Formats: sequence, C-alpha cells, structure tokens
Amino acid sequence: MCGIFGIVVEQEQPLGEILVQAGKRLSYRGYDSVGCATLHEDGSIDLRKDVGKVDEVAERLRFFEMTGRRGMVQLRWATFGTPSQVNAQPHFDSDGDLVGAHNGNVVNNVELRQQFIAQGMTVRSTNDGESCVHAVERYVDQGYDMVGAIRRACHDLEGDYAFVIGRVGEDRLYALKKGSGLVVGLGEGSSCVSSDLPSILPFTRRILRVQDGEIVVLWADRVELRRVEDGGVIEREVETVAESMEVAEKGGYPHFMLKEIHEQPGVVRELLNLFEASAHVAPMVERMAKARHLYLVGCGTSYHACMLGSVYMARLAGRAAIPILAPQFIAQYGPALGEDDVGLFVSQSGETKDVLNALEVAQERGTHVLGLVNVLGSTLMNVSECYLPLACGYEISVPATKTFTNQVVAFLYLALRMGGRDTAILARLPGLLEETLDLIEPQAAALEANLADRDDLYCLGYGLTYPIALEGALKLKEVTYAHCEGMLSTEFKHGPLSAVHQGYPVIFVAGPEDVPLIVSGVNETTCRGGWAIAIGEEDDRLRNNAHDLIRLPEAGPLLSPILATLPLQVLSYRLSLARGYDPDFPRNLSKTLTVD
Repeated sequence: MCGIFGIVVEQEQPLGEILVQAGKRLSYRGYDSVGCATLHEDGSIDLRKDVGKVDEVAERLRFFEMTGRRGMVQLRWATFGTPSQVNAQPHFDSDGDLVGAHNGNVVNNVELRQQFIAQGMTVRSTNDGESCVHAVERYVDQGYDMVGAIRRACHDLEGDYAFVIGRVGEDRLYALKKGSGLVVGLGEGSSCVSSDLPSILPFTRRILRVQDGEIVVLWADRVELRRVEDGGVIEREVETVAESMEVAEKGGYPHFMLKEIHEQPGVVRELLNLFEASAHVAPMVERMAKARHLYLVGCGTSYHACMLGSVYMARLAGRAAIPILAPQFIAQYGPALGEDDVGLFVSQSGETKDVLNALEVAQERGTHVLGLVNVLGSTLMNVSECYLPLACGYEISVPATKTFTNQVVAFLYLALRMGGRDTAILARLPGLLEETLDLIEPQAAALEANLADRDDLYCLGYGLTYPIALEGALKLKEVTYAHCEGMLSTEFKHGPLSAVHQGYPVIFVAGPEDVPLIVSGVNETTCRGGWAIAIGEEDDRLRNNAHDLIRLPEAGPLLSPILATLPLQVLSYRLSLARGYDPDFPRNLSKTLTVD
C-alpha cells in the first residue's frame, strides 16, 4: 500500500527536507523502497531512489540537497516487480521529460509494458508505477496537453490507483484518482497532494478531497479539479480539518484494528483485481494440482485460513489438501516428504520463524515450495518457487484482520481455478463485506454489555465455519484476555458441554447448509441454561432457537463463512475496549514472531 506526496511552491527552493518529512509521515502505511524527484526551472529533473527506509536512503542519496519548484516522494509497497532500485518510484518517461509515481495496482501492467516496448518507449522496470508515466507519455507524444493525456491514459490503466506526475518546462503538477486515496492541501504559497492526510497536516488544514474519476492540477497559488469523463472543471468547497496527526494516520478511526476491519472490502477488491491479471496464478494452480500430497502450512491465524482453504479445495476441486501447523508439519510429515509433494506456506509477514523452519525441511526433502505472503521482499517470498501477494498493505494492529480475510479469499480463488470453475462468483464479495459491516455494528453493540464481563466462553462452527470459529475464538482471546475456546460444534457434546451453566455464553457460527446441525448444538446449550448466540444468514430456525442472532447478508455457502469473520472481529474489538484494553497492542504478543 504505497504512499505518494507532491508539492508545488512559488520559487525554486530546498525541497528535500519537506519531501523526507512527508515520506516519514506516510511510513506507517508500510513500504520497502523510497524515492524523491524534484523539477527545476532549467528543465532538469533530479531523481533519487532505492530500496530501504526513509532515513537511511535519504542520508545515503543526500535527499536533503534536492531543490526545485516542484517535488514528489513515494514510498513503495511492492506488488508488481520485486523490491529493487529500478522498481522503486518515481519513474521517468522515455526521454526524461515526465516524472511520476503512483499508489495502488495497475492490473494490466504486463500487457501495457508490452505495448510500450513495441511502440519504442524506454521501459526500465517491471513496476506498474512506470506504466502510469508511459500511459501519459503515449498521448503527450500524440500532441495532447497534459490534462488530455491523463484523461486518455486513465482509460488504458486498469485497476485501483492514484498517481502524481510532472512535466519539465511547466509550473504545475497533476494528479489522478481512480480507486486509491488522494487528498489536496492548500497552503500559503504552496499546494500539495498526498495519499492521505498525515503528510499534508504540517502544511495546511485546508483541504480538498479528490473523488474517483477526477484530475487535480496544482499550482503554487491555486488548484483546479477536472473530470476525467469530459475534462470539465469541478467546483468544490475547501474544507478545514481538525484531526490530530494520530487520528489522521488512523483514517479517523480510534484504533488501527477498527480501521483495518473496515479496509477489508477494499483490500479484497484489490486482491481479486490483482489475481485476475497475475501471471503467477496459473503456474501455482498447475503445481498444486499435480502434487502427490498437497500441504497448506501456517501458524495461528494463517493456519485457520489454511483449514478453510482445505475445505474449499475439497469441495470445489475434488482435491485433498492437508492443513497443518508449521511446527507439527516437521514432526508429522517431514520424514515422509518427497519430490512429488507441494507445500503452500502462508505467512502475513513472510518472516515467521516456525513457517520458515518447516519450509527449510520441505526444501531439504526436495518438496516444491509455494508462498502466500503479504510482505513482498520477505524471506518467504524470496525462497518460494512461486508466490502470490495478499495485497493488504501494512497491517499495524497486532491482531490480524484484513490479512486473514485475504488469505481465505486467495484460497477460495485458487480452489475455483483448480476446479475449473468461474471466479466471477467472487465479484459480489467486496459489496457483501461492506453490507456486513453496516449490518453488524449495531448488533454487536447490543451484545457488548452482557458479554464484557465474561471470562469464559466457546465459539463453535461446522464444516466451512469451523475454521471461522477457531479464528473468532483466537481474536477474542488476543484482545479481551478472556478464555474463548474454538471448537467443532458436534464435538461440544463430547465433554465441553459440561461447562455450560445458567447464562454461559456459546457463540455458534452457522453456514447456510449446516443450520440443522447448528440448531441441534444450540438446543443442547439452551436446555442447560446456556446463552446461545448465533451468527448466520436470516433463518427462522436460528432466530427461533438461539437467544440472539447476528444476521449476515444472504451470500450462499461459499461466501457466508468469510462474512461471518467480520462480526467476530468487531465483537472482539468492542469487548476489548469495554474491558479497558488496547486492541492494537495486546500484552505479550508480537506482530511478527521471529523466534522458535
């Protein structure tokens, strides 16, 4: 999830310090490389960039020496193209007359690069940010002015993105929004544009929020909004913001966990766009389909995603896939691994020590190693024969939310492809996630008071919802410190049912196909005085047998378990606050576990 910032000032001056500070304020988004460009009145452009953190790269490349009337900085989170100096942004056009940087994903990047090369352009990287610059260059070379060229380039660039671009010999910058965030700031003697507020607030509190399908032209003393559709000028009132820097970094949410919960529709949409355009999906599916034994390996939340992925693969592709915790993989399957086997290793960070230990054992036995990872440039990515990115951007809150959802969506997508089925079913998912978030907030709030003081409860599921129940129980344990045990609902009667007493809470996650079995478990709980809370689609059987029903939109058996994740995340978040804890940083836990 890259970050961009551009600024225009009245006269040539040192801009390096301004750009570095803006970059630092965007660094919470996560990144692997950084670059700055300044445009001078003499028609030259100073471009410096490399892999590394802002402070280190700035010192090594002497960003502080950079001057100009216009400048931009970009922090790159790698998606298209590995983290490298050449893939770092900003990028030049063929002749060095244009320079630009982007945020987001241009999903037809490969096809565009082929077009640009065939047309004789100088393409230096495999990064989709460069494709944004060349897309504009193509129309500038045909005689269009910058606004006209950007309008036409927008129709060529597929995906969700925003970019900023400048041209030599001018006194302005241009920016375009199509899916990714973009905010304009109007200061005294300067204007600026950024992916979001934190890098703008030190300059001004007067802002314009750019909407999708809009171009902004920035001069030092004014800005102008234009429609991509027809080039017409847009009139919009400037607003004054009062957010603190901390609130701005959290997008207006009180905690990163809540922000990341609400980012899930967007990151799922980005992931699906990315997979549809990815050249890596087909070889990964082919390798998995040919495996003698297929193992899905992860820890914690990632393991729960593997469990659900296993059910998806059996149902949709008729393929047995063995989900296994990474440390147990070594003991249980290590000695039996062979060259015909495949391990798909799953990790948010790509640095989880338990996962890397298991991967090393697999490699020693000649087993094929695949990766599903959020952090590009990580160890897991680098050692995998083939990998797919989760495209979640940086997840700051320790409890995994959006990374879990995208792991599950990735498994569902791979299962559909492996089974030769249409992935179009997933197009509904981002909208359903948005609808779910709207539905569940008041329902979770209604349960909060009665659950806040409970130190012991169960979360049960069956079939596709069993892994969701495990993940929900983990979230409740992580951020509320209450003991919540996740379990297969049909196993509850084989012992744990003895814990139920008057008012004892038991959460049941019900898939649409499994309601009769869930209702049986609900009644085993209620007839002993327990408090049954069901999560599922509207169903009279659930409504009439459980004490409470957290209703989900109608989505069908494949998508409903993914939606059921959200109320458990929201409920965990609310109960954490009600119990007086910080959900972003639960005690004793780390985001990335790099020790045994």
